[in-house]
Amino acid sequence: MKVAIVDYGSGNLRSAQKAFERAAADEGIAAEVMLATRPEEVLAADRVVLPGVGAFADCLAGIEAIAGMREAIEEAALKKARPFLGICVGMQLLATRGLEHGVHKGLGWIPGEVRPIEPGDKRLKVPHMGWNELEVVQPHPVLLPLLHGEQGRHAYFVHSYHFVPADSRHTLALTHYGGIIVAAVGRDNILGFQFHPEKSQRLGLALIAAFLRWKP
Repeated sequence: MKVAIVDYGSGNLRSAQKAFERAAADEGIAAEVMLATRPEEVLAADRVVLPGVGAFADCLAGIEAIAGMREAIEEAALKKARPFLGICVGMQLLATRGLEHGVHKGLGWIPGEVRPIEPGDKRLKVPHMGWNELEVVQPHPVLLPLLHGEQGRHAYFVHSYHFVPADSRHTLALTHYGGIIVAAVGRDNILGFQFHPEKSQRLGLALIAAFLRWKP
């Protein structure tokens, strides 16, 4: 199995690569995990992971700055139906639009928009940073570690904006931070985590392993 973690200059992705490699090794899953900087590497992959750190528009611009990369990601996910995982801003880019420093079009794979976090409790700081409990609201094979096992339910978040899906059927998991925050979205072969599985210790590794086994 080839796993492509899309590297478009959004930050140091070695921790994500190492987490995917460790999850595969721990579970006996034969996987080659690569940081993909070229469209052909994404197209050759069996699974695609889109990470993201920073501003919505900057991340999308980073993808589009690599000739053919956006088209390769869309072909892999939408035409070839490869299992796809967006992480943090990589999840937010799935939305119709983002409202960070203006209005910016997203990939539009899951209808909705990315809005600023506005906690009801003014004592809560933004960005939302730290460990929060996850609540599954729609059953999904990749989220089974949240329902069974001893990994716990807390995951690590770092973000100032949150994804608000237009259709609640696309919301898979929630967390709470002065209000409801969507923690996971999905449809068909497409999945997104607002939290960082690579920083979420045992739970994160279990979720990564579940993604590697997932057959949409």
